[in-house]
Amino acid sequence: LAEDLQILDYMEGFLVSKTLFTACELGVFDLLASSQRPLSLEEVAQGIGASRDGTERLLAACTGLDLLNTHTLAGQVLYSNTEQSSVYLTRSSPVSLTQSIHYSSRTIYLCWHYLTDAVREGRNQYEKAFGVKSQDLFEALYRSEEEMVKFMQLMNSIWNICGRDVVTAFNLSPFTTIYDLGGCSGALAKQCVLAYPECSVTIFDLPKVVKTSREHFVSNDNQRINFHEGDFFKDPLPEADLYILARILHDWTDERSVELLTKAYKACRPGGGVLVIEALLCEDGSGPLTAQLYSLNMLVQTEGKERTGAEYTTLLTASGFQNIQVQKTGKIYDAVLGRK
Repeated sequence: LAEDLQILDYMEGFLVSKTLFTACELGVFDLLASSQRPLSLEEVAQGIGASRDGTERLLAACTGLDLLNTHTLAGQVLYSNTEQSSVYLTRSSPVSLTQSIHYSSRTIYLCWHYLTDAVREGRNQYEKAFGVKSQDLFEALYRSEEEMVKFMQLMNSIWNICGRDVVTAFNLSPFTTIYDLGGCSGALAKQCVLAYPECSVTIFDLPKVVKTSREHFVSNDNQRINFHEGDFFKDPLPEADLYILARILHDWTDERSVELLTKAYKACRPGGGVLVIEALLCEDGSGPLTAQLYSLNMLVQTEGKERTGAEYTTLLTASGFQNIQVQKTGKIYDAVLGRK
């Protein structure tokens, strides 16, 4: 019976996701945060511009998911955010996940509609989901400026929460000149310069990504964060002590990964290294579940997959790196360090 109930939970998982997505998109948590007091059903419905009946059902589901608290005052039910919702589901929070949730709802969720096709065909589903050819992966990902900004906001929210764990998984203080390849919004670069006051970090990314990062994410006050425009597959990599590849290699096949790592090895200063940050699978493939699901997401969206620590060690070794160390953080993302 317990196993039967677990299957039912899995079947209904998409209902949970869409409830969370909808509550964020309608601004339920933002409204309750800005009110600074619990609100009635009627006040929430009016505040988000929704029907009373629909709002009542949505609030009930959010309460059942422990995303909202209820209070009774003079016989009337009032709603407020839980601590978790206040921290992660409001736009005003410094570690808000709302942009990540919007991207999951409006982009990733649409790709997952074609998961069955992805499994059958063994390739991503951008063309079916969005009518965009996917021969150039990032031309598909960045198919419009709006999509590019949404993707950058997704990465920004992830590293605001998880970044410190991965940049401190190893002592990176010996590496003073760091290049963050595909550094996107610069959130991980910010975590690096906070953790290691002697280092400087250069974000190496496509020109349009650099432009957007300068405009929206990295201010001129961050004097130890610099930019370098380029395509890391096509353009030379500048010399550095350390190259960071955070959630990059899982986008690509083994062959493309070795190609990029080899470029990093050749450009790397003697004694330098490369830091690979990914969600590592267990060596026997038994989990963790998050990494297994991420690997399916890579099938739907990219050319790559999630890998084990041993598989990344093989890629690094094939590229010339030595003394490979794998460090599990106990969180979503782990770290692999190779030295030259």
